[in-house]
Amino acid sequence: MGLNLNYDLLVVTGPTASGKTSLAVAIAKRVGGEIISADSRQVYRGMNLGTGKDYDDYLIDGTRFPCHLIDIADPGYKYNVFEYQRDFIKVYSNLKERSVFPIVCGGSGMYADSIIKGYKMVEVPPDSGIRSELEKKSMEELKGILSTYKDLHNTTDIDTRKRVIRAIEIEHSNHNREKQNSEIPKLRSLVVGVMFDRESRRRRITERLKQRLAAGMVDEVKHLIDRGISAKALIYYGLEYKFITLYLTGKLSFDEMVRDLEIAIHQFAKRQMTWFRGMERRGIKIHWLDGNLPMEEKIAGVMDLLRL
Repeated sequence: MGLNLNYDLLVVTGPTASGKTSLAVAIAKRVGGEIISADSRQVYRGMNLGTGKDYDDYLIDGTRFPCHLIDIADPGYKYNVFEYQRDFIKVYSNLKERSVFPIVCGGSGMYADSIIKGYKMVEVPPDSGIRSELEKKSMEELKGILSTYKDLHNTTDIDTRKRVIRAIEIEHSNHNREKQNSEIPKLRSLVVGVMFDRESRRRRITERLKQRLAAGMVDEVKHLIDRGISAKALIYYGLEYKFITLYLTGKLSFDEMVRDLEIAIHQFAKRQMTWFRGMERRGIKIHWLDGNLPMEEKIAGVMDLLRL
């Protein structure tokens, strides 16, 4: 690389619409690096506008800049953190063999967190026997069963029957069989976040939503449905895919869809910031950059940090 960088990895993160990708690509060009995506929905092929694959940000002098872990799964599939860690290790090892500096870029806090902290993830295949028994039980009974395994502080585990059953399945597996752990190498990571003040963030989200709708985001979702991806599968992916699917299936008017989607994206950005604050409480130092700074100043700030 020709540069004295004191880290194994740079992570560029931040809430949606913060300009992470353009910054990450600019730094990658400066240091001779390549991008590894940390976005839980950009893994899916054909889900482009709705997931914010800003392909133009990867163009340098007309050439597409390398980015890994984008477009690696078919829509309808449910990619997970375990698979992300597995795929990340393969890409990271390849980049290191080629003396290419890895730059992780994305707003999926759990994906980034799993790499920085090196979670020990466990692959738990579905268990049809347990599922068939659990399907017979009421929601309260399911919550009671799950509570015997863990404290129910994570409300995302208990917001639907399907999630409760899957959570029980995972906990049952963890307690009753040998764990298959992913091996994340110990990495010296520099974590940089791009942040705007609340009002600026809201404005950027609204403007970007309008741009993506104008660019054909509704047609993108319609095309996925026409390809045979079920409404249920698309709703599972949330945000743009959920609300546009509800519009296309007649559950919402166009104006209701736009209004509800905009609210949901603002709420999502707040949840992202909550996750990042949690990372900081757990001891991960995030060096926050003012998103309003000129690009060159942001790049210079990151380069200074990389050399510390």
